[in-house]
Amino acid sequence: MPAISPASYGQGPTCFDRIKMGFGIGFCVGLASGALFGGFSALRYGEFVVNSKRDPILMNQIHVKLKWLASYCHKVYIMGCIPRSVEDLKVLHLSDNFLVVDKQCDLNINTNTPDKYPVTVADQLNHAFPHLADPTIEFGFRFCHRLDYSTSGVLTIALNKKASKSAYIAFSQRKAQKYYLALVYGHVQSDFLFMSKAIGADSRPDFSHCMCTSDKDYCQRPKMASSKLCVLQRGFYHGMPATKVLMKLLSGRRHQLRVHCQDIGHTIIGDFTYSNREDMYPYRMFLHAYRIVLPCDIELIDVATEDPFSEHVPINEWKPTETVHELNEETFSLL
Repeated sequence: MPAISPASYGQGPTCFDRIKMGFGIGFCVGLASGALFGGFSALRYGEFVVNSKRDPILMNQIHVKLKWLASYCHKVYIMGCIPRSVEDLKVLHLSDNFLVVDKQCDLNINTNTPDKYPVTVADQLNHAFPHLADPTIEFGFRFCHRLDYSTSGVLTIALNKKASKSAYIAFSQRKAQKYYLALVYGHVQSDFLFMSKAIGADSRPDFSHCMCTSDKDYCQRPKMASSKLCVLQRGFYHGMPATKVLMKLLSGRRHQLRVHCQDIGHTIIGDFTYSNREDMYPYRMFLHAYRIVLPCDIELIDVATEDPFSEHVPINEWKPTETVHELNEETFSLL
């Protein structure tokens, strides 16, 4: 399934009323159902229905898949988003040692299933910088850290072994500073929050690759995780209370910020996975790696992107009513 993006931010529809959205989602569910079941014969479909009714876990997995496909179709056919291409690469920094890019949302860094994810960051890098690729390593490039498929923003690539080792040491000694922007549901009441709760794997059978906090009975092998949150603005997203926040990672657990935001009752807008698989309407998950400070012994990396969640981008549908902190160096120093 190809990844998607808004057709040049700010173009296309700016908002939809709920009736039109409901019609669009219904249309997309039909498309998704056709995509899922179109190849089934009547006999095989009947067998499938009988078997799925006997297996509620299978039925739930099919239900989740249909919702995900419906969300994808909504973005493509209703929101007017377009598939990624290998040419969609934005470079933030390039030196002899490091390459820093602004990764797009809904894009894998690399994959072993190119039929499912035909375009990845590795593909974009190999297309734009074939002379920098190292044929001796898988995918051709050394990624210093990871970003989720749905998360956009700063991504650092080491261009040689020495740079890779230097970045690894900086990360392992916790010298790296990573800052994220997010839009979350609800008005966060405190201007600052310290979120500290262990995170482990969600052991429920239909929640593979998901994480959860350690207070859940189904949490496995939790490890301590800490994050800081600073409120930038309060306002409304699509008419619903929402808050724009700046967050800093103090540890590096899988899905850490997404899980911590869910835990405090302010799920990130567009986070399908941690909204109980209900948040299908937004054109993206509103989590963005905004800045990285990586003090390596061979080079200091301090790179930031533009703010993708500005109220001046119509497709974001973000309407701030109160500014608590500006996005500047003074605010960074508070985290």
